[in-house]
Order: sequence, then structure tokens, then C-alpha cells
Amino acid sequence: MKIFDTLTRQPQDVLGDEGVVRMYVCGGTPYDTTHLGHARTFLVYDVLVRRLMALGARVRHVRNVTDVDDSILAKARAVGEPYLELAERYLRIFDDDMRALNALPPDVVPRATGEIPQMIRLVERILERGHGYVRDGTVYFRAGDVPQYGSLSRFDREQMLRTNREFDEDPDDPRKEQPLDFPVWKAAAPGEPSWSSPWGLGRPGWHIECSAMSEHHLGAPFELHGGGVDLIFPHHENELAQSAGYSGIYPFARTWMHAAVVTMGGIKMSKSLGNMAFARDLLRRYHPDALRLYLLGTHYRAPMEYREEDLAMAEALAERLRQATRARDRAGRRPDPRAEAGRAELLAALDDNLDTPRALATLRRLADAALADQARDDPSPALARAVVELGALLGLTLR
Repeated sequence: MKIFDTLTRQPQDVLGDEGVVRMYVCGGTPYDTTHLGHARTFLVYDVLVRRLMALGARVRHVRNVTDVDDSILAKARAVGEPYLELAERYLRIFDDDMRALNALPPDVVPRATGEIPQMIRLVERILERGHGYVRDGTVYFRAGDVPQYGSLSRFDREQMLRTNREFDEDPDDPRKEQPLDFPVWKAAAPGEPSWSSPWGLGRPGWHIECSAMSEHHLGAPFELHGGGVDLIFPHHENELAQSAGYSGIYPFARTWMHAAVVTMGGIKMSKSLGNMAFARDLLRRYHPDALRLYLLGTHYRAPMEYREEDLAMAEALAERLRQATRARDRAGRRPDPRAEAGRAELLAALDDNLDTPRALATLRRLADAALADQARDDPSPALARAVVELGALLGLTLR
């Protein structure tokens, strides 16, 4: 199965040497409910896991929870709620939304606050190897120590500096040796949670959290690292750099996969901008299968613009697929060559960089054939069962 690798810009076979796929997907920061951009990202990886398992791979899927960082602490201060209670409340909503969308749960869901000792050990290793320095209780990583820095994003220096400012990385921090250096441990600030460390009270930097959790639960190197395209820089670029700094391994994940954003009015859907359509609200009006069909109807590498009329079309398609399965329980196991050809076509589409639009087009053609047979009062149970089976591979219940 080939997946486009953001680092090499080439398709990579994600199956490990022994049919093992260890994958780490950057999860959310739980300070708001699940918008469609989140739902799309995690459904893409859900389909990937389903296909890998159907291929016989042993998949270990880790999706973290960033329950301490600048954004969640800011939201907690704004609403006057303890940050962990805020995180717990929104995590329950997110989990409910994912269950409603028929997403398989990850094998491990580590929380950043539960992995602090591992993060401290990695920061110690960075300092031992000479790739970091301490200023006033904050530990910085020297980005320039990694010759490949920038290879993932392909950003030039000005793009990096501009994006760092957007992510509050503060390239103008006077304590930094170089503007692109970044904190792996932050000195304690008034009113913020902190943990004891060799450098005083503080908390981990955002990027070291994912390096620590992925290494702890998957080892290194592992097969696939995923997330949204908006995480390529600075988050994943810095993960790559610091992991090379403490381990000497570059890259520490063999394939880097990124799902594109969902936009509203031409602007990326995001919590900070407030231009969001929430999965929970839409699930009150549309069947979960319809929402899946809508979000998988655009290739994961292409951005998609939110349009209500497209959701209505997905609802109609979901109903059509359900009608096509009516003959699935009829007696008779006579094979249907259309079902076998459709199955081969759909699997080939998924194995070609998870081409879900092409897979859905095949599923629709199978459903149309099944409905045409029903109209002639000559239904094909094999065709109906193929629609059910292949729909399930895409996470559809067809109930």
C-alpha cells in the first residue's frame, strides 16, 4: 500500500518488514468541540487503519491528547475553569463524536500530562548531546544543528520566521541563540501548571510532547506519522529535528502523511478564527454515513470547502447505498463478476495513496448496478453483499 510521503515527496510502502504498521497521529488539543477539519483528519486515518488491517497488517495506532499547552491554558483562563477539567469535558465530546462517526478507537491514547517524565528524559538527552542550552529555566533546541532542518516543509527562512510568529514561537525571544531555535522545556509562568525538572519548575514545549509519546509507545523508527497539513511547520519539522538531536535517527518515522484542511469561505476552519461547522451539530441533521461520504469524497491531500448542499447530496447517496443492500440476506451464493471486479477496483484505489473519491465512485457504480437488478426483480445477493463489505472498509454502517 503506497502513501505519499511529505518528506521525500514520493509514494512510500507503509507496510513494515513483517507486516507491522506502527502509526502515530497527532490528536487534538481539547479546548473546543470537534469541527469538520478535525473529523476529516481522523476519518482519513480511520480508513487507512481499516485498509491496513484488511491487508493483514498488525496495526498499532497511537493518537495523543495535548492536554497542556499554550492554547488550552489560555482557554481555561478565559472561561475560569481548571485546564484539566476543561480538557476532560471536551475529550468526552470528541470521543462521542468519533463513536457516532463509527471511527475505530486507537490502541493507545496517551495524554501529555501523563508522560512528563519521558519528556524530561528526552530533554536531558538533547542537552547531553550538545544540541540544547538553558536560559532562565527554559531549555532551547538548536534547530541549526540538524542539517536537514526544513526538509519536511520546504519553507525558506522567511516563511519559517513568519509561521513561527503565527504559532507564538517568538523568533524575537532575546534568550535564543538563533531565531529558529525552539523551547523543549518552558520555565514555569505564574498561574500555569508546572512540574519539577533539573532546570527548575516548568512544563514541556509543544513539540517534545509528541516525540516523547511516539517513542514511548512505538519505539523509533516507526512506520507512519500522521496529522493535519497545518502541523507540518513548525510542529512536525521540529519533532523531526529534536528527535534526530536526542537519538541520531533521521527521520524517526519512515512515512509522513498529512491531511489537508477544510475551509469555510475560503479560509481554513479553525478554533482561533471561529469559522467552524461542528460535527455534533451536523450529526443532528445528517446520518453519520452521509458525513463520512462527504468528508471522504475529496482526496485527503486536497483542501475542501464546506458547502451545505454537498452534505445534502451525500445524504442522498447514503440512502441509495442502503437501498442497494436490500438483497444481501437472500439465499444463494452465486458469484457475481461485477462484484469481484468492483472489489478489485475499490481496493486498488485505496492502495493508491488512499484515493477515497475513486473508491466511492466504484461503490456508487456497484450500488447502481444492484438497484438496477432490483428494478428488474432480479436482485444479486453477491452484489448487495459487496456493497456492504466495501462500504464497511470505508467505515460506513449502511444502517
